[in-house]
Amino acid sequence: MRIYTRGGDEGKTSVIGGRRKKHDQRIIAYGSIDEVNSFVAKARHSVAQKKISDRERTPRHSTRTFLWESCNVKEGPAYKVTARNAAQLEEWIDHWTSLSPKIERFILPGGSEASANLHVCRTETRRAEREVAALAEIETIHMPVLAYMNRLSDYFFTVARFVNHSLDVADIPYERSAIVFKD
Repeated sequence: MRIYTRGGDEGKTSVIGGRRKKHDQRIIAYGSIDEVNSFVAKARHSVAQKKISDRERTPRHSTRTFLWESCNVKEGPAYKVTARNAAQLEEWIDHWTSLSPKIERFILPGGSEASANLHVCRTETRRAEREVAALAEIETIHMPVLAYMNRLSDYFFTVARFVNHSLDVADIPYERSAIVFKD
């Protein structure tokens, strides 16, 4: 099997539902989601190296399925993302938050390598979310995906903090931040 097809040599690519220009907003969103998945794989690897349990690792398979679904162009797809998926992320966020030190101010990415990688997942997810939101302005998408993406970036933030805490590494406070997190 050849990996190359030469089908994209003139600035178009194939997706379910037909051919699109590579600068089409749906293709841009697809690319951003693909990048998130790569960063999730890297983050999972760095967390695994720190011998942190599987429960603290990122939900890679569901993330890939749910995020790719946001860009599905096929008529009448059997969507897997529901409001329940965002609610599940909220439960996990609350769990990891309860196990982490309280914060009042913004923090900077980092502390440990594993946490820094999770912060990259967070920011890449935010960027992908913006791309999918832009797509939603011009085409129909399955809207629960946006809520899922929003919670997923919060999940990465929370797990990044928990990973630092579990490694006895302090989060890096942003010194110029006002108090923004209140009970």
